[in-house]
Amino acid sequence: MTALAGWQNFYVIVGSSAGALIGLQFVVLTLIADMPVARGQAQAGAAFGTPTIVHFGAVLLLSGILTAPWQNIAAAAVLSGVLGLGGIVYGVVVTRRMRSQKVYRPEFEDWLFHSLLPFAAYATLAGSAIATRSNPATGPFGIAAAVLLLLFIGIHNAWDAVTYHVFVQRREEKEDQRPD
Repeated sequence: MTALAGWQNFYVIVGSSAGALIGLQFVVLTLIADMPVARGQAQAGAAFGTPTIVHFGAVLLLSGILTAPWQNIAAAAVLSGVLGLGGIVYGVVVTRRMRSQKVYRPEFEDWLFHSLLPFAAYATLAGSAIATRSNPATGPFGIAAAVLLLLFIGIHNAWDAVTYHVFVQRREEKEDQRPD
């Protein structure tokens, strides 16, 4: 029995949640697909929408990795660490996209939830994966914290995007259609 055996239920629940939330994101995008598209909207989508799916996907992937029947924890820790490092690199890409897009001016909350917190989550994941190799009893708690943080970042960002499209863009669209 490995050190991950006690984590099976946790990752089944978290992974299922991430999978369901990915599906919901696709439903929401389908529902708002008929809204008018502004110039540069694809850049904003790459900066704000795509990372949400990436974070949910990372949670789903980690849940799969950490519920696999490994003989020891080393391989799972290495894969988790690689995903953490990849997430850090992706975070740099997202931050650059946020700066270069011109459709929306990011506020502090946007920088926090699209750049700073994901960086912290992926750095925690990478660091905890390294710690897990030397301390298999406590290292997985850091990985679990990173996974939960990514899940909640994704939930926040998905909600933020939906409310923006429904309450801000739809209102602006109706104001533009009003006769002068």
